[in-house]
Amino acid sequence: MIVLNQLTSEIFYNFRNTRISVIHNPKGSITKDFNRVHEYAIFLTPSDKSAIIERDLVQNDTPRKLRRWGENSLRTERRLSFYPIYVKDGQIIKIGEVPVDSFHPEAKNTISGDMIAIWPIDQDGVERRWNFGLDSINDNLDRITIIEQDGVLDLFVTHEMSVPKTIWTGGEYDAGNYGNTLLINIVGKKLFDFPKSINLVGQCLKVTVKSKSESLILDYFAGSGTTGHAVINLNREDEGKRKFILVEMGAYFDTVTKPRIQKVVYSKDWKDGKPVSREGISHCFKYMRLESYEDTLNNLMPVRDIEQEQTLGFSDNFREGYMLQYMLDVETRDSLLNLEWFDDPFNMHLNITRNNEMQPTRVDLVETFNYLIGLVVESYAVPRKGIVVVAGSNLTGERILVIWRDCYEYSNDDLNDFLRKSRYNPLDNEFDRIYVNGDNNVENLKIGDERWKVALIEEEFGKRMFEMN
Repeated sequence: MIVLNQLTSEIFYNFRNTRISVIHNPKGSITKDFNRVHEYAIFLTPSDKSAIIERDLVQNDTPRKLRRWGENSLRTERRLSFYPIYVKDGQIIKIGEVPVDSFHPEAKNTISGDMIAIWPIDQDGVERRWNFGLDSINDNLDRITIIEQDGVLDLFVTHEMSVPKTIWTGGEYDAGNYGNTLLINIVGKKLFDFPKSINLVGQCLKVTVKSKSESLILDYFAGSGTTGHAVINLNREDEGKRKFILVEMGAYFDTVTKPRIQKVVYSKDWKDGKPVSREGISHCFKYMRLESYEDTLNNLMPVRDIEQEQTLGFSDNFREGYMLQYMLDVETRDSLLNLEWFDDPFNMHLNITRNNEMQPTRVDLVETFNYLIGLVVESYAVPRKGIVVVAGSNLTGERILVIWRDCYEYSNDDLNDFLRKSRYNPLDNEFDRIYVNGDNNVENLKIGDERWKVALIEEEFGKRMFEMN
């Protein structure tokens, strides 16, 4: 299930789409001609699949007959919905096949061995049809019960299937109370415009996310973090283990999005930026900051003389082309990948501009490398200060071991001693590929024409950054 607010026409090609109108602003926002009180949510479901919107069973006040009546209810009008349903001891045992057109049951109930076959025949003996065809009856058996009337068994539908309506109304969807006011109470003051109602997002998740343990919800315009908040609320309600990924590039991430998630984990209820309950939840999340284009430019260190600078100033087009091609590929390549970073990989910094101020910010080389090689991490250990060991598999299924060390603290002899004591033998078959930072003399094994089992992290890092396949 994909729930989106903004879509391009191409997305609709292989999907069924339903547009829901949500009354999110009951007071309205006056446009040129009308007072707008609603927004839209568009739900997409794959065209080649059956309905996947979550449905609830609601008990009928009065059970209705499974047999169809009235218009379009005769056997001849839909022959595939005329078949026997076999029961025994008050239970449905099996569903029979559609008989040939020339076959006519003797009665509504017929005996078949130790079972009774119930047919969709009315009190006047007219052959009608069931409300469900053979293609859907098995999916609805939990809605059906057997009732005896005047000595004859009949089938009744006890529960109706409840599906979402296309217009959502109610005070819980009010973005004023459950969006803006709610967020102000959490963070302490107004720092974000037009947050969505937490109940609206929660309802979207309830009707689309079936599994409470294996679901992963993605919001690539996270805004104030309402989606993450809604997932946490659902997990708090039913002890689920749903996961979420939020993506945001706005400066309010540090003042709104992240603090909001931290706070709603600690407490369910807030007022004026302070918790008013201790109803927290066991939860952990990790956030990552990706280097931006501007960050990259801020860390380039070109070396030019005055004449070269004057040449670049002759033409803006020439300067831009030079910056994007020659300068990045040649002149500042060492700035983009400085080999000195890998001597002390746990103390690597870049100059990052935040709040209009440039300041050194630590970069996680270990995490960055995991993503570069597509590593599915299975274990992450810090056996000693200055050493990190990561194990897992890459996307082709190869077993991978990555060993990071502070090269100023651990010499090659120290590294070999660590491998021996940790029982990591590069020559055995436990791992298909082993990465180590810094020049080393670890025993190696050739596994291909131009490939060795033990590889330098620095070399692989450079290939992944600069070599395009």
